[in-house]
Order: sequence, then C-alpha cells, then structure tokens
Amino acid sequence: MFLGIDIGSSSSKAALLDQGGRILAACVINQGTGTNAVEQVVSQALERGGITREEVLYAVVTGYGRVSYQGADEQVTEITCHGKGVHLMMPDVRTVIDIGGQDAKVIRLNDRGKIVNFVMNEKCAAGTGRFLEVMARILGCQIGELSDLAMQSRENVTISSTCTVFAESEVISQLAAGRNREDVARGAHMSVCKRIAGLARRLGVEQQVCMTGGVALNSDLVSVMGEVLGCNVYTFPEAQTAGAIGAAVTAMEKHRKITEKKR
Repeated sequence: MFLGIDIGSSSSKAALLDQGGRILAACVINQGTGTNAVEQVVSQALERGGITREEVLYAVVTGYGRVSYQGADEQVTEITCHGKGVHLMMPDVRTVIDIGGQDAKVIRLNDRGKIVNFVMNEKCAAGTGRFLEVMARILGCQIGELSDLAMQSRENVTISSTCTVFAESEVISQLAAGRNREDVARGAHMSVCKRIAGLARRLGVEQQVCMTGGVALNSDLVSVMGEVLGCNVYTFPEAQTAGAIGAAVTAMEKHRKITEKKR
C-alpha cells in the first residue's frame, strides 16, 4: 500500500492507495501544522484501510508543514501532488483551483496530469480560507455554515477591500448600516472568487476547471467561482484530500521506479 500525507496550515489529510491505484481511505482532521493531528489522521487512514504502518511500501508527505515531518520516505511540493490527485479523480481537468487556509493556487495540467504552469497567492490572506474564517466570525456563524447563509442572498454586497484587515472593518460597517448577513456572506464569496479569477486569468483558464481544498466544500462559493470565470467549475467528494491522494500517487510511482532499478 502507498501512503500520502498533506499537512496544511489548518488541516491534516492522509490517503491510502493499493497497488492498483485504488483509494482505500482518504481522511481529514481539521488541525494542521504544529499539532498532533498528523499522526492521528495517518492512524485513521491505516485503520480505515485495514492495514498496519509496516505494510506501507512507500510514503510521501506534502503541504505547508511537510519540511517538519519525519515519518515519510520523501517530501514533494503540494503543486505536484494536487495535480496528480486531481488527475486520478478527474482526468479531463486542465485547470485546478486550490484554496487553502493560508494560500491559493491555480494549476494548469496537460492531458497526462503533468504540471504545465501555476500561480500562487501566499503573501496575503485575502482570497484564502483564512479570509472566509474571518468573515464567518464577523457574521456569527461557523465556517461550514457560510454556504447556506450565502445561498439565501437576494442582493450582492460589494466588499472592495483587498486586505483581510480592511475587509473586516468594511463588513462590520456594512452590518452596522443594516445590510443583511446573507448578502454580506455572498459578497465575501464574490470577493474571494474575483481575486482567484484574477490569478487564473493570468495563467489562462482551460476547461475543465476543478476546485480542491477545504473551500471546495463550500458549494455556494464553487457556484460563484463558475459565474465569475464564465464556465462550469467542478469538484468531487474527496476534494479536500486531493493533495494527500496525489502524494499517495507519487509514493506509488516512486516505489515502482525503485523496484524497476533493482531488477
């Protein structure tokens, strides 16, 4: 079996593949770098897969916290792993939008799932999961409730600030002026999507387009992203674990190369 681990800033993911490339387990714990969630999520994946750690032939770690993790055979960048994970799940995808807790990435793939090009936003929290966490806190809801709240919107509220700190003040002012929470939630989604769309257009958007990362669980934001880009944006149930799945694919490929060299 092959193990992939993705250590993010706000969550830890693990995935197991068998030797035929089938997913045996894909698990998430919503705690990231600097916690003991990594070992917990690995144990969870092994338990779901019905195997022990000794049965893992090769393990690859990726993500924000990969450099501090010593329990894998190799470290690989999240760009590569997200590309491989998406290609396994949705081979027709050519543009991947991954919104994480602290950064956002847009990745172009070819028909073999190889990286053609990518762009990243890692210098500002705007356009990331952190921005949405701040918005949810101001709106008095859980991050998982933002989608349902925004779906009830009847009027767009423009959030013009491109900085999370200034956007927070702007939203507080709008709420104080009587704007509906639902409309502000939709405005937050629109703000994120416009920022990411700017990255995507710099790279060039080629269909099909897929969203990964925890933000892909927000169905309203996925829908708004499609509106802003002017095309369908797809996702899949395991989208949050795409990096871990890709890391497991990488582990499988690395092990095969090692095995072939020994023959």
